[in-house]
Amino acid sequence: MEGRLASVQLALVISNNSTSGALEYARKNGIAAEHVYLVRSGNDEAKYEEDFLRALQAADTDIIALAGYMKKLPDSIVHAYQNRILNVHPALLPSFGGAAMYGVRVHEAVLARGCKVSGATVHLVTSDYDAGPIIMQKCCPVREDDTAETLQRRVRIIEYEIFSKGIDLVARDKVRVIDGRATIID
Repeated sequence: MEGRLASVQLALVISNNSTSGALEYARKNGIAAEHVYLVRSGNDEAKYEEDFLRALQAADTDIIALAGYMKKLPDSIVHAYQNRILNVHPALLPSFGGAAMYGVRVHEAVLARGCKVSGATVHLVTSDYDAGPIIMQKCCPVREDDTAETLQRRVRIIEYEIFSKGIDLVARDKVRVIDGRATIID
């Protein structure tokens, strides 16, 4: 895919982190960028959700790709964009998922469990962390000499590869959720 998605136009980058590299990238490349966070909304959860949803709607957002977004999305956003929010996780879900499973922690847990295989998962986002229907997964071996950092580097390459493919499938309306499971259609 060479880093390009013919079926996708990046319309908006949102981050809860003011120093996010994604916000910087967006601004340098003429892409709308929003720093949306609870304090900016006066610590009012309802206003925060309203501000977040308003930003998405103003950009005419069709799908949401969570790339490094570390906060749980408000339920109102999850419901408004049901089956149109994707995340990539650095493990083979349902193993090693959940609120505390991010970054190098995931790979430390994989190694501590003695797994022989790891990988990445692209899934649809639901109100529960890392519990949405799985669109695709790709594996890699866990090597005997792996550290959490070496495994993380190999898995990150897989994340980049399959996340773009998952985004493309959802953008081209090739994913259906039937009985809580994602199915890819031709």
